Amino acid sequence: MVTKQLPLRKCVACNNMFEKDKLFRLVKINEMVCLDKTYKAQGRGAYVCKNKACLDIALKKKSFNRSFRQAVPTEVIDNLYMELENDR
Repeated sequence: MVTKQLPLRKCVACNNMFEKDKLFRLVKINEMVCLDKTYKAQGRGAYVCKNKACLDIALKKKSFNRSFRQAVPTEVIDNLYMELENDR
């Protein structure tokens, strides 16, 4: 039996490759950045590990701002931290 392998994506903080379900995805749709829980939303995406250390590094390095060429709203960042707590 052949098992289907999930696509690999790179974390914007640690630059390691992971299966995409092990990462959070932010997506930019029509100049709006939001958390994509389905991993299927159309638009430019950026991934970060589901751990606090990588999320902190991504925010400190402004990796999301660089990926989307705009500032990420604080509501989205707060939502990421809440999802991180719920994921544990």
